[in-house]
Amino acid sequence: MDCWSPSLNVDLEFAKLVNRMHPPRVTVDNITDRNVTLIKVDSANKRGSLLEVVQVLTDLNLLIKRAYISSDGGWFMDVFHVTDQYGNKLSEDNVADRIQQSLGPRGCSFRSLRGSVGFQSANEHTTIELTGRDRPGLLSEVFAVLSDLKCNVVAAEIWTHNSRMASIVYIVDEQSGSPIEDVDRLAKIKQLLVFILKGDRDRRGAQTTVSVGSTHTQRRLHQLMYADRDYDKELTGEYDRAESSCGVKRLVTVENCSEKGYTVVNLRCPDRPKLLFDTVCTLTDMQYVVFHATIVVEGSEASQEFYIRHTDGCPISSEAERQRVIDCLEAAIKRRTSEGLRLELCGEDRTGLLSDVTRIFRENGLSVTRAEVTTRGSKVVNTFYVMDSSGDHVKSETIEAIRTAMGESMINMKEDDTVKPNPKPNLQQTGRFSLSHLFRSRSEKFLYNLGLISSYSEVA
Repeated sequence: MDCWSPSLNVDLEFAKLVNRMHPPRVTVDNITDRNVTLIKVDSANKRGSLLEVVQVLTDLNLLIKRAYISSDGGWFMDVFHVTDQYGNKLSEDNVADRIQQSLGPRGCSFRSLRGSVGFQSANEHTTIELTGRDRPGLLSEVFAVLSDLKCNVVAAEIWTHNSRMASIVYIVDEQSGSPIEDVDRLAKIKQLLVFILKGDRDRRGAQTTVSVGSTHTQRRLHQLMYADRDYDKELTGEYDRAESSCGVKRLVTVENCSEKGYTVVNLRCPDRPKLLFDTVCTLTDMQYVVFHATIVVEGSEASQEFYIRHTDGCPISSEAERQRVIDCLEAAIKRRTSEGLRLELCGEDRTGLLSDVTRIFRENGLSVTRAEVTTRGSKVVNTFYVMDSSGDHVKSETIEAIRTAMGESMINMKEDDTVKPNPKPNLQQTGRFSLSHLFRSRSEKFLYNLGLISSYSEVA
C-alpha cells in the first residue's frame, strides 16, 4: 500500500500543476516602439518569478530602459522596454524561449541564501566561494595558493565593497582538466584559503565553501556579500570611496503606504547595466515580494519604485528594518560600481598566469577592486579594476612598469563608464514617476499586456 511521504514538496508540485495549466506567455514586440523592443511576460505567479525574468534579461546583456511590473494575486504581468548593449532594438530570436524556460517547470525557482543558485547543472569544474576582509595583495595570495596546489582557474569573479571581499572561483585539476573531487585535497585547499583570508585583522572571520557544480555567479556574489554584512558600515569601519570621489549622491527612500498595505521603496541613482537585477536580487534575498514596480531611465539617471511586502504579507514595521532596507539597497548599487582604472588582459592561457599577474599588481602597489576572469579555449580574457594601495589614481609610470613586466601586447588600459558617472539630468523636467496611477488603470494595462491596445497612460 502506498503511503504519503512527508518529504514530498506539496508546494512545488502544486506550482508545477499551475504552470502546466497556465504556461507562461512571452511576446517580443519590435513594432510598437521604434527605439526599443517591448518584452511582455504573463505568467502564473510564484516566488522569485520577477527575479528569474530580470536575470534572463541580464544574462542576455540587455539594457532595461523602462519596466512596468504588476503581480496581484496568483498572476503577474511585466512589460520591459529593452535594447541591446549598443542601444539598438533586438534581433535575437531566442529571448522569448529563454524567458519561458526560466519560468517553466524546469526553471530555477527561488532558493534560500545558503543554496546554490543558477540554471546550470554541468559538473565541469569545482566551485570555490570566498568571503573575507579585503586588503592589498589578497587576490595575489589566493591565486598563488591555488597555483601551488596544481589548480587551474578557468573563470572567476571578484567583488569588493566597504572593506569586504567576495569571490567565486571555478577551478579544475591542472593535469586532467577535470573537477577536483578528492575529499582530502579539497579539505587542504579550503584550509589554506581560510588561513589567507583571515589574516590578522578580520574580526568577523572568513568563509570558504568548496563544491562541484555551477552557480549563477553574480546572483551568488550578491548573496555572499549580503550574508557577510557588507552593508553594515559600523561593522566594517570604513565607508565607500566611490560616492565621495565622484560626488554622486544615491538616494533611497522607504515609506509605508498604509491605505494599500504596502511599503514603497524609491531609488534614484546613475544608471548602469544590470542595475535592476542588483536591486531585485537584494529585495528577494531580504525576503520581500515585489507586487508592483515602475522603472524609468532618463538620460544617465535611473529611477525605480517598488511596492513591496515581506513574505509574511506585512509591510515594514520598524525604523530599524526600514534603515536596513536602505543600507542594503545602497550596498547593492555600489558593489558593481567599479573603482579605479580598468585594465584588460588578453592572451594565451597558461598555468599560473593569474598568480603572476596579480603578483605584478601587488609588487607595483596596486589593489584590485573588482575582477572578471574568463577562459575561452586556449585564450584568456581578464578584466581588472585597480587602484593605488593608498586609494589614489594609478600613475602612468606604474602602468608602464606593468606593461613591461607582462608584455606590451597583453594588457590594454581602458576608461570605464562606471568609474566616472556622467552628470545627472534634471528629472524634474521630465515629470515625477509614480505607481499611484497604476492602481487606477489596471484594466487598461491588462488589455495592453494582452496586445489588445497599442498604448496606455503609463507609457505615454
